[in-house]
Amino acid sequence: MILEVAILDVKPNMSAEFESAFKTASAIISSRPGYISHELQRCIEIRNRYILLVRWQNLEDHTVGFRESPDYQKWRSLLHHFYDPFPTVEHYEVI
Repeated sequence: MILEVAILDVKPNMSAEFESAFKTASAIISSRPGYISHELQRCIEIRNRYILLVRWQNLEDHTVGFRESPDYQKWRSLLHHFYDPFPTVEHYEVI
């Protein structure tokens, strides 16, 4: 299993709209092969900052299976316009 981690800085005054769009986008990602689970948490100190944690069976399930799929284009159109700056995504493995 790998863990995808993204810090999401949402444009000011767009948090409610982002959270609503994320609920829709959650159905997209959760239907993908190799998907295990995900969670979105909001930062207490910086209210428009979120952390997205997605568990995948392997790295390629995310980087190839999801990101190269038509579903990713739907995900992107729902969410990417909320971010400023665009987030860095990293992947972690259990040691």
